[in-house]
Amino acid sequence: MEDIVKQVLSSLQGIWQYRWYAVVVMWLVATLGWTKVMLLPDDYQTTARVFVDTQSILKPLLAGMTTVPNLEQQVAIMSRTLLSRPNIERVMRMVDMDVAATTPREHEQALETLMSKIRIGGTANYDIYTISYNHSDPAMVRDVVQSLLTIFVEGSFKGKRGDSEKAVQFIDEQIKIYEDKLLAAENSVKEFKLKNSFLLPRQGIDYGAQVLMSNDALNNARLELRELEQARAAIQSQISGDEPILGAELAPALPDNPELDGRISVLNKNLDALLLQYTEQHPDIVSTRRLIAILEERKKQEASQRTASSDPGKNYSPMLQQLKVALAEAEARVASARARVSELGMRHQHLLAQSQAVPEVESQLSQLNRDYEINKENYEKLISKREAAKLSGDLSSTTEMMSFKIIDPPTVPLRPVGPNRPLLFSLVLAVALAAGAATALLISQVRPTYRNPAELRDATGLRVLGGVSMNWTAPQKVRRLRGRIGFSAGVAGLLMSYGGVMAFTMMR
Repeated sequence: MEDIVKQVLSSLQGIWQYRWYAVVVMWLVATLGWTKVMLLPDDYQTTARVFVDTQSILKPLLAGMTTVPNLEQQVAIMSRTLLSRPNIERVMRMVDMDVAATTPREHEQALETLMSKIRIGGTANYDIYTISYNHSDPAMVRDVVQSLLTIFVEGSFKGKRGDSEKAVQFIDEQIKIYEDKLLAAENSVKEFKLKNSFLLPRQGIDYGAQVLMSNDALNNARLELRELEQARAAIQSQISGDEPILGAELAPALPDNPELDGRISVLNKNLDALLLQYTEQHPDIVSTRRLIAILEERKKQEASQRTASSDPGKNYSPMLQQLKVALAEAEARVASARARVSELGMRHQHLLAQSQAVPEVESQLSQLNRDYEINKENYEKLISKREAAKLSGDLSSTTEMMSFKIIDPPTVPLRPVGPNRPLLFSLVLAVALAAGAATALLISQVRPTYRNPAELRDATGLRVLGGVSMNWTAPQKVRRLRGRIGFSAGVAGLLMSYGGVMAFTMMR
């Protein structure tokens, strides 16, 4: 600690020894620094504050009809991209700042300088944005801030209308493509149905139902054919036997016929079993009852043939003639029924033969219908999306979705905000004092002087036998006093100069 104190005292003595160098350096540094600060241009600043109201009544009303733009995010993005290069170049053109830049390098420097001096801030809760700018020309400050405010408002109103127009254009192109696909799918389905119309369902009836209906029609035709054959056989039996007795009041008892009685008994048993399962209108029950009636009629005819008299003139009986006419009609009906049974049988066999191809045809038709439905669904969705995109673009550009309120408009500033000359003057004074002290200390180190025996002994390593004290004469004492007064006057003058420049700055 004692060594440090000695070193400090030694340094102070060295500075005091070369104090006049220190005063000269102080004055020189202070004069140059204060002159530089005085010549610094004034810096003016203006600030504009704008409030963006994004709470519109249209948002809840149109929320389910279209995509409502996120106005808060849109304004926030616009505020962050306001300092983009195209916007700054537009500002330079609006305030004629680009006229002064004659070369590309000057234009680039002016652009970078302008971007560095613009400040944009905002609040996250109240949507209040501030735009500030600093420049030496107060009118230029106002014009730049006004231009930025104009670009900010126009950009926010413009929104994403350009994106919406591109989206509508893209959707229109897709709609045209899907129109062609939809038309091609419709033509494919139509051509397929025309080509395979006999294998496709008709009026909600599929191919399996058609086969069952064809089978039922064939069975009914066969049953009708059997009925007609039985009727014809009955007429033939009447013609081949005796002429039946006409006008008899009481019918004779029918003789036994084991064959017909057995068949009728079996049919009655089958009828009883069918009645347990089906109703009276079932085709099997109806056909069984009809067959029983035919057999009973046949039994009556055979009984009448056995009891009929062999009249030689029976061939000339009017009843016989009527039976022959009825037989001819029965033959015609039987032939017609046989042709119908044959045709229905051929149709049924044809349906059975084509039934193997029905699943493949139905699968192809389902695939065509599925492709058609998909194209139709996409087409309808694109139509609705196009209308929603148009409405969204209109919403993005309408002024009813958001409103701007200028809280603080940009004005021409009357007082500069910088530079802070009092602070700079103080810093110059501090630097001047430090520079003078450092200069004196440096000279003392370059030209060392031993001020006591200890320093001499430490520097040479020799023993110091003694010392001679300084005896100042009267003229020397007067000169030393004048020197101290001059040094004090020099330092006081420096401080007074500092006070003068401070006072001048305050007056401005």
